Amino acid sequence: MFNKNAFTIQQQIAQLKERGLIIADSDDADHYLSHISYYRLAGYWWPLQADKEKHIFKANSRFADVIALYNFDRELRLLLFDVIEKIEISLRTKLIYHLSHEFNPWWFQDTCLFNNTSELIKTLSSFDEEIERSKDSFVKEHRKKYKDDLRFPPAWKTLELTSFGSLSKLYGNLKNTIKSKDTIASEYGTVNHTFLPSWLQSIAQIRNYCAHHSRLWNKNLPGRPKLLPKPPNPWIVDVPKEHEFPMLYIHLCCMKYILDIVQPQNQFKSRLIYLFQKYPNVDQNALGMKPNWENEPLWQK
Repeated sequence: MFNKNAFTIQQQIAQLKERGLIIADSDDADHYLSHISYYRLAGYWWPLQADKEKHIFKANSRFADVIALYNFDRELRLLLFDVIEKIEISLRTKLIYHLSHEFNPWWFQDTCLFNNTSELIKTLSSFDEEIERSKDSFVKEHRKKYKDDLRFPPAWKTLELTSFGSLSKLYGNLKNTIKSKDTIASEYGTVNHTFLPSWLQSIAQIRNYCAHHSRLWNKNLPGRPKLLPKPPNPWIVDVPKEHEFPMLYIHLCCMKYILDIVQPQNQFKSRLIYLFQKYPNVDQNALGMKPNWENEPLWQK
């Protein structure tokens, strides 16, 4: 049974020192630990521990390096959130445009277009919650003007309020016979409906980590993107093995591949390189980065 008591910040600092972590400035450590919880930082000093059971640190492990790693991870999340925003807005636009033209503005409510009705009901329930929470004037105006229409607002209004996670689920749940499903995949260079759903689900999961400020460095990611055997656009030669998919690198590659369609003149590569140069002590292997990744065809832009 768990029976540990809460430690004061001074006790936390003393314990870290006893375990071998070098803390050059206790006041500085006090400041950080008063704003970033001990347990949150533990994810960054965990690899520095030689004895994981007794939590004894390796020789020359420094609190300053832990903070640098924490800051790197924070800036990485901000970078990826910026990248994912562009992908999310593009996906929303394509779903609204293609499916509203192929069917009608309320296609997302038509159970005949989807594989799994129960999943669609869950997605529509989340739409309903998001609309109820919305304070946007266009929602209020729509309800006021069409108060007798019990349907959702049309796709171009409803989908503007939905999360990336809901959008990715909506796309993935579309029947494979739907023309727009292949059209959207083709426009992103992922050929057809076979591959894109897993990419979007993976990116949506990472988007949620970024939004909730969760650690990405040295993270075991749940997404498993299904890779194209012969991508029509520049890709990577040194493709990670499947057991490496939990690490971030392959997911970065999927983002870059789609981003090159959405924003051809993007600065993703240069911003990523700058981040690694700013924090040279960061172990890139913990992200699954391949040697000379920046020279891969995908990353040449």
